[in-house]
Amino acid sequence: MSIIKKPDLTDPKLRAKLAKGMGHNYYGEPAWPNDLLYIFPVVILGTIACNVGLAVLEPMGIGEPADPFATPLEILPEWYFFPTFNLLRVIPNKLIGVLSMASVPAGLIIIPFIESINKFQNPFRRPVATTIFVIATFITIWLGIGATMPLSNAITLGLF
Repeated sequence: MSIIKKPDLTDPKLRAKLAKGMGHNYYGEPAWPNDLLYIFPVVILGTIACNVGLAVLEPMGIGEPADPFATPLEILPEWYFFPTFNLLRVIPNKLIGVLSMASVPAGLIIIPFIESINKFQNPFRRPVATTIFVIATFITIWLGIGATMPLSNAITLGLF
């Protein structure tokens, strides 16, 4: 059982607010345009102002400042480039390594054509696409972990 608060529409103050397009959701006014045009921008701009204010008042350095005269021991790309970086690292022929890296976007371009063959959305009724996805995810995670290891363990991950 829920209690519904109904507004007193005979109240002149409330009627004046409603006539101006003001009021509150308890009074049955729609979200458009009142909330979406007037309340949300205030909240979003307030959040941005708080973030900018904190960034100006208390700046945080990200890591140590760059030193152009000191090269770090190991230079790694961002985490999402680890699998392709590992491919380039472990393949002895660099041309084949670059071509294998180019196969990643080519594979992503092919995905919509593979996916449109089967009309079902349930992954269990799409065995080919699901199998390709699971194998590609496993290989990507395997290569990504290997990129953080020394070259001798990059493929085996030190397991065998």
